[in-house]
Amino acid sequence: MNMSNNFTSWGRPFTDAKMDMYGGDVTQRYQLGAQQMTVPDDKFSEGVQKTQQPIVTGTSVIGLKFKDGIMLAADNLASYGSLARFKDIQRLYGVGSNTIIGAAGDMSDFQHVQHQLDTLITDEYCHDDGHSLGPAQIYEYMSTLMYHRRSQLNPLWNAFVVGGVDPKSGESTLAYVDLLGTTYSAPTIGTGYASMIAIPLLRRLVEDRQEPLNKEDALDIIKTCMKVLFYRDARSLNKFQVATITKEGSEISQSMSVDTEWGFAEGIRGYGGQTQ
Repeated sequence: MNMSNNFTSWGRPFTDAKMDMYGGDVTQRYQLGAQQMTVPDDKFSEGVQKTQQPIVTGTSVIGLKFKDGIMLAADNLASYGSLARFKDIQRLYGVGSNTIIGAAGDMSDFQHVQHQLDTLITDEYCHDDGHSLGPAQIYEYMSTLMYHRRSQLNPLWNAFVVGGVDPKSGESTLAYVDLLGTTYSAPTIGTGYASMIAIPLLRRLVEDRQEPLNKEDALDIIKTCMKVLFYRDARSLNKFQVATITKEGSEISQSMSVDTEWGFAEGIRGYGGQTQ
């Protein structure tokens, strides 16, 4: 299966995507060995059994390291194709007391991952051995899960940012994992359009900084990046949440917004003939 990692095609209607995304009608492909398969008697067996295209999707997640921990941000919009359908979705999720993940991509797959992580944390708690999973272990689990599903040709259509601080050592973890199982760690991370729009800002304001970055300055940088993403990303929303993770614990803020200025766009007109 030719899985597209191009986030610009995520969220397109399935009727469009199935004809051109894979170079033909995907409903007629991959029939090898179908004659040996046992056909169930129920009427639902002919439906789509594996996600071929994300439907309800979230856009960028950004993250950075500061002096005392990690800060993540994601807006509250889940788009149905190009329709801004759900405007109160929380795309930041706490795993344990010192780890938070941020999700871009398909929201139903994100909900599935939440259930998987809840089960993992519950199983670990039931061992009652005095140990808990830290951000590094959660990150390794996520990378294994995503690569496993990719290898089954049934990927979870998401890109995740994993952030956390080990409560014992104080070591910060900020890492990325996507639907192909690709992983990396960096002082600043962005998914989706943030990887092209916000990352240059984050690298200039965070990685090129001489003095240590405190929490207040980190929040100002996050707000600046979210404002730029709202200006430039058509699937974004000026309503977002910020997660802060330190050695003492984690916190996800209430939804907030930033002041915007659209006066510069007053003279811009669309394509085609204009009468005014």
